[in-house]
Amino acid sequence: MKKDWKPGTMIYPLPAVTVSCGSEPEEYNILTVSWTGTICSNPPMCYISVRPERHSHAILVKNMEFVINLTTEEMAYATDWCGVVSGREHRKFEETGLTPGKSTVVRAPLIEESPLCIECRVKEVLSLGSHDMFIADVVNIRYEDAYIDPGTGAFNLERARLMAYVHGKYYETGKLIGSFGWSVKKKKE
Repeated sequence: MKKDWKPGTMIYPLPAVTVSCGSEPEEYNILTVSWTGTICSNPPMCYISVRPERHSHAILVKNMEFVINLTTEEMAYATDWCGVVSGREHRKFEETGLTPGKSTVVRAPLIEESPLCIECRVKEVLSLGSHDMFIADVVNIRYEDAYIDPGTGAFNLERARLMAYVHGKYYETGKLIGSFGWSVKKKKE
C-alpha cells in the first residue's frame, strides 16, 4: 500500500558529475554536482544547481562559464572528495591528482581524466531557494577518443563505466536493458 511522505527531492538516480570552473589557474576549482541535466536539445542547453554559500558559486557568477565532466568509477573517490571539502581551504586539482586541461571554447578548465567534458556558457541564473540554477548553453563537447566505437563511430558511454548518485550513495551503472525505441521496434521474422 502506498503512503504519503513530505515533499522532497526523490528523483533518482542522478548523474554524479564534477564541474570545473575558474578562468585562471589560481582560481580553478572543482565541485561535485548531482543536480544537473539537459533542458533543451536545440539549442543544446543544460543546467547545474549550486547553493549560493558554496565557494564555487562566486566563481561561477564571476566567469559565467563552467565545464561538466562526466565521472567514472575510477574517479569515484575524487568525485566524492570534491563534493565534501571546500575550495576555500583546498586546491582540489592538486590534492586529487586530477589534471586541469584546456577547454576549446570556455576559459574554465576541463578534467583530463573525464571521458566526456561539456563546455558551458551561462545564459541565466535563477534563484530558486536553497540553490541557484545556472542555465547554460552547451558551446562545445570534448571527448576521449578511446571511447569511440570503431563499428559505429558513436561514443560508447557504457564502456566509460560512469557512476550515478542515489540518495547519498554512489553506484556503478548497470547492464543494458534496452535502447530508445526498442519497445515498438518490429520483430525480425
